Amino acid sequence: MLHCPRNIMRTVAYSGLFLATGFAPALAADPTGDWRVADGVANIRVAECNGSMWGVVAWEKTPGGRDKNNPDVSKQNRPTLGMPILIDMKKKAGVDQWQGQVYNAKDGQFYSSTIRPIGSDQLEIQGCVLGFLCGGETWTRVAGPIPSSPANSMAKGAPKTTGALPRTAPPTTTATAPKTTTSVNPAPKPPGQKLATSAQPADSVGDICLLPDITRFAH
Repeated sequence: MLHCPRNIMRTVAYSGLFLATGFAPALAADPTGDWRVADGVANIRVAECNGSMWGVVAWEKTPGGRDKNNPDVSKQNRPTLGMPILIDMKKKAGVDQWQGQVYNAKDGQFYSSTIRPIGSDQLEIQGCVLGFLCGGETWTRVAGPIPSSPANSMAKGAPKTTGALPRTAPPTTTATAPKTTTSVNPAPKPPGQKLATSAQPADSVGDICLLPDITRFAH
């Protein structure tokens, strides 16, 4: 009888540990942030705008791109920087997937698409034409999730989450002009923007929910 209280306490402790680990709800995956596309030519910034996920080109390896393959002639001269790529993607019930459209600048066409985070550092994107001819690729995170706010702002200057994986910058970034005491830098560069060149500012897109091509749909 003297050992019963100890056994009961041990059982209660194990039960509590089981409840804490076995029944704790899994944290939802977060597709927001900056992602490097598979061939490395661009970063796509994903943010939640009025309940839907949108993604735009936030960095280009070769600055100055134009949407020249767009079938709409009036848009063929628009810059690809800041151009929507992931269009109005809605959360699918019960799974960490978002479904909407993806714009392929290589042929100027829209495709049915889904995005799905793989862990915290990869984003899988799938696109299909009329439900078949499906293909996809995996993007790699270069900047952490974007915190939610009433204005969906980038919260510049706020520390990024541990999900961000800073990437090493190419040699071209080491040749930047020396810093001066009179320069004004309101916030440090996000980790994923270190690859920007002098021809393209470190963050020339900012809050994508405020871009004209998105605000007319998302607000």
